[in-house]
Formats: sequence, structure tokens, C-alpha cells
Amino acid sequence: MSENRRLDVLRAIVTEYIHTREPVASKAIAQSYDLGVSSATIRNDMALLEEAGLIYQPHTSAGRVPTDTGYRVFVDSLAALKPMSTPEKQAVETFLGDSVDLDDVVAKTVRLLAQVTQQVAVVEYPNLSRQVLRRVEVLDLGPRRLLVIVITRHGKVEERTLDLVRPIAPSTLHALREKLNEIGEGRNAEELLLLLDDLVDCFPHEERPLVEAVSAALVDLLRPSGESKIVISGISNLARGARDFHDLAPVLDALEEQVVLLRLFSELKDDEIHVRIGTENTHDALAQTSVIAGTYRASMPAGDSFAHLGVVGPTRMDYVRTMSTVRAVATYLSRFLDR
Repeated sequence: MSENRRLDVLRAIVTEYIHTREPVASKAIAQSYDLGVSSATIRNDMALLEEAGLIYQPHTSAGRVPTDTGYRVFVDSLAALKPMSTPEKQAVETFLGDSVDLDDVVAKTVRLLAQVTQQVAVVEYPNLSRQVLRRVEVLDLGPRRLLVIVITRHGKVEERTLDLVRPIAPSTLHALREKLNEIGEGRNAEELLLLLDDLVDCFPHEERPLVEAVSAALVDLLRPSGESKIVISGISNLARGARDFHDLAPVLDALEEQVVLLRLFSELKDDEIHVRIGTENTHDALAQTSVIAGTYRASMPAGDSFAHLGVVGPTRMDYVRTMSTVRAVATYLSRFLDR
């Protein structure tokens, strides 16, 4: 029973410290939490928790503050995450639901995470290694210039400008656009390559160089760049909470050096919510922070493509709410990309 009570005391200390940023005394716990024991008993429990390295006293005559290990025990003791409320879920769906393409939904997602958690939010683009064509547009920009626009199944938009040797007739441009969409819709770059020779043969000899140039641009735009990309929002939230850090500069440097975050994300292998607290982070610059990350997926013809999103903030973080938010937003982002 005493072990369970000490865990309750630890939970109370973590909860109080997260909300007040002040060391927590036994009297405050006795008054605010119905543990059924006296302040003296709580003080004894706090002494044992301190001996176990779960809390510490920042200065004489002060209350206690959780250590990184204490936060870890607290997080691991959460039997289940409280789901977002119905109004919160509806707000997320509304905010993300009218996104027009992949860039738009990623930008909205990272802003939403930063606003709800009041921390730094990070979203990794999915590695759409086999992008599938939804539609291609070929627009005439002038006598000898074309704009090729590729829209993928997941709303990713790529474009390229082509300079032509000679002008293109409107009828040829219309026919090329229609045939590219007819044979290309629902296909990836490799599948399109097998069909383009027959497409070129459908056009007069003098127009084939143009058809080949547009076709090559289409295939190239569908191919993956091979580079991981992340977007960040909410850096100002760190500045507002600067007193939670001994030195904020290394944290800001690590966020600017995105390879640190990409390396962290690369170590996540499943759909679970991952929490790294303080010194659990392998990069020294993040040793003052906690990172809460989750996984979302984009369904592809050759299998699912996984990517990650998360929140970076001080170890004095509302873990329950932040973990629930990261999980919920990852779920909604996956649903959007499955449409």
C-alpha cells in the first residue's frame, strides 16, 4: 500500500509542479489531494522518493521538484491517455479538414500542435517514395514556354517550367494534356515510363521532341527527392518559458539544425507515442527538454509510408495533455492522407 501511496505522492508533485512551476511542499499535497494520510506521512514518502532519485530539493527549506527519472516514472504509470473532448476533436477536424494539398495540411498541422500544446511543434513530411499521379496540367506561358504542374494522390503539388525550341499549337497542347491524364492517372513514375513511348508515337514527328520533354518532366516530378523534410512552429513558446531552461541557446541551435530532429524521428519504429525526457535524449542540446513524438502514415500502392510528428518543450511539461494531443493529431493526419 505504501508503494502505491508514494506513487500517488509523486503524481501529485509532478502535477503541481507542472502547473505552478514552484517546488511542492507536503502541506500543499495534503491540502489539495485526498491521499488519506497526514502531512508528516507525506513528508516521509517524499524523503523516500528523494532517496530513490525521483525528486529533489532545489534549495534548503524548499519543497520538492521532479527529476528526469521522476517524470519517467510518472509517464510510465499512466494507464491510459485521456482522449480529447468532442469539441476538441471537432476543432481539429475542422482546422485540418479544408486543407487543399499536402503542403497545406502539414503547415496547418504544425501550427495546430504548437497552439494546442504551447510548445515547439515539429512535423516530418511523409516520404512518398512512390508518388501516384492524380492529375497533370500543362499550361502555355508564352510563345516558347510551358508550365508542367503535377498533382499527386496525396495532394503534393510540383511544377517545372520548360523552354521550347518552337511554339506549340493550342490543339497539340490540349491533346497532350488529355492523353497524359488518360494514361497517367493512378500511376507512379516507373509505371508511366513503360507507357510513354507509345504516347510519343501518337504525335506527328515534328511534335515529338516537345512530347518527350513534357513526359520527362512529368516522370521526374513524380520521382521522390530522396530528402527528408520537416517543418517547425512555435519557437516563440520556448522563449516565453525560458526560465525552465538553464541555457536556451543550445536548444534553439538544435532545432535550427534539423538533422538532430530527423535523427530522433528515424529511431521511431511504430505507431506508439514515444516520450524522451531530459538526458534520455541522445543529443546533448536536448538534455534540458522532453520530446513527445508519434507516427502517422500515408497509404501507398506499394505499402504505407510512415512519417512522424512531435512536440519539444521543457521537462516541466503537461505530459498527459501533450501525449493525447500528439496521438490525436497523428490519427487525423493519417485519415486526411487516406482520402
